[in-house]
Amino acid sequence: MSSPASLGSAADAVKRPLLEIHELTKVHRTASHELTVLREVSLTLEEGDSLAIIGPSGSGKTTLLGLCAGLDNATSGSVKLAGQAFEDLDQDARAALRNRLVGFVFQSFQLIPTLTAIENVLVPLELRGETGREKDAEELLRQVGLGDRLDHYPLQLSGGEQQRVALARAFIHRPRILFADEPTGNLDADTAGPIVEMLFKLNREAGTALVLVTHDPTLAAMAHRVVKMSGGRIVAEEIHPQQAH
Repeated sequence: MSSPASLGSAADAVKRPLLEIHELTKVHRTASHELTVLREVSLTLEEGDSLAIIGPSGSGKTTLLGLCAGLDNATSGSVKLAGQAFEDLDQDARAALRNRLVGFVFQSFQLIPTLTAIENVLVPLELRGETGREKDAEELLRQVGLGDRLDHYPLQLSGGEQQRVALARAFIHRPRILFADEPTGNLDADTAGPIVEMLFKLNREAGTALVLVTHDPTLAAMAHRVVKMSGGRIVAEEIHPQQAH
């Protein structure tokens, strides 16, 4: 029989989830009324796992994503990333945590127009004070098929090419978790397919956890877990065992 001490050691060795959300509620208040956009949402995400959040417009998907990333404050409840509760951190500490652990891919690409493709990819590293990583940025751009477009500016790139730059930028600092908000929303079907493949390929190779918001059922089906939201609540969850990390 195990001694109490050995049982305690085993318990300490159990990995905590990378992302922990507990009874998260978000209320927008004005002088005349209140609008509850999230209602007591709870979920967890393990290292390397992938989660798609689906649901109709206004169901709370993007609000939940922003709270998970510490970009907004919840009205009540808790969000922990790598054991750090966002509600215990000030804005500077949150930004530092995001810069260390988080990558982002947005529907609107959000590239800096005055920077070249490779310069855009290097931005997260510059924010961390890291230099001399041009070779890493170049390799990532080659992986997403833009090895010959390193010095092109966003206006010289198609929408699909801009999103490829955004993918390379999201992975340059080896984040532990990636948040993607409608990553194919501004792309046509022919362009979206390769972007989706690249997103999940980079995700698998880097071992990064992935949380994505999407209206695209094909994209959602590639995730290990899918949660459906309605009226600010999680109303259903599916597990895709074949997509397990």
